[in-house]
Amino acid sequence: MRTVTGRRAAATLGALAITCALSVPTTAFAKDPGGSQFDVEGDNQQDGGKTLESRIVYRGSTGGSSGKRSGGFTPVGDWAPPACWYEPKWTPAEFAKEFEKEWDIPHASGVGEAHSLAEEHYKNGEPYKDFNKSETGKGLWWDAVRDPDREASGDPAAFACDTATFWVENGETPTVKNAVTPEILAQLAYGRIRVPDTEVTLAPRDVTKVNLPTWAWLDKATFKDVSVTASLDVAGLAISATTNAKPVSLTLDPGTGDAVTYPSSGECRLNDDNSIGEPYAKGKAAKTPPCGIKYLRSSGDGTYKLRATITWAVTWTGTGTAGGDLPDGTFGTTQDITVQEIQSVNRDR
Repeated sequence: MRTVTGRRAAATLGALAITCALSVPTTAFAKDPGGSQFDVEGDNQQDGGKTLESRIVYRGSTGGSSGKRSGGFTPVGDWAPPACWYEPKWTPAEFAKEFEKEWDIPHASGVGEAHSLAEEHYKNGEPYKDFNKSETGKGLWWDAVRDPDREASGDPAAFACDTATFWVENGETPTVKNAVTPEILAQLAYGRIRVPDTEVTLAPRDVTKVNLPTWAWLDKATFKDVSVTASLDVAGLAISATTNAKPVSLTLDPGTGDAVTYPSSGECRLNDDNSIGEPYAKGKAAKTPPCGIKYLRSSGDGTYKLRATITWAVTWTGTGTAGGDLPDGTFGTTQDITVQEIQSVNRDR
């Protein structure tokens, strides 16, 4: 990759200008028809007349036995998948065509100087000549891509990739932050993992009594590993990464301070058979549940919002020997729980 410093500063400003004027690539998501398997393809979108495109392809499983896809989990801590990144975009001829199309505007529009600087940078040898056509087949032009959802929400991180379109030779790894590598692909796949609802089985179900332990559990078939593979296969570059999420624990939040949890931390770890907790059965009424809640006060005319959150341990593997851990993810849902006072009746003898 060639970089520009010192006396090239003016040309770099022009390059930055063309980055804003050229199409801004993003990604798109294919709709899941409802099955437990889904493909998410790199796609084209239209925004203000410009074609937006990412060449990354996503494939994976929604996980869970029901085939439901509820949403992406939340990373633990302040980490987040990249909101923008760089990937190979154009051959020299394609870039030349895109350049000429996007800059086919009158200089009176106020961008004439930026246009001239960009031409010097990419076309007239300062430092590139004729869009590097003499290097055709030896590399590609790379450009920035933004996550469409985070761009639409105004997330500043989506606008952090402001490096101008740059040339990368085949087999070379760009030093620009967030340029696509197996690890970046793994992080992008992390953001596209979808996990099922976290509705635990309760006994008693929905309606319980004050000071009566409520058992909570998840069957081993309810939650399974979830994985998404992100791949990029462009001339001179073929890389991929698979990000896998494994359920490891269930955390119960009773929705009120007037309750105790079992265990006291509220976190029920995965059993050896991949189940969580223990199903209630006749004869266990006097026992303490390994995973559950005891409410100490009635919910009155309303309900408590029991929140059940699954923690997922996330790892990844990629092209070559690459691999490692990514931050845990959490995803939870709420259930309405009615807690009633135990009524007693005194009879005269």
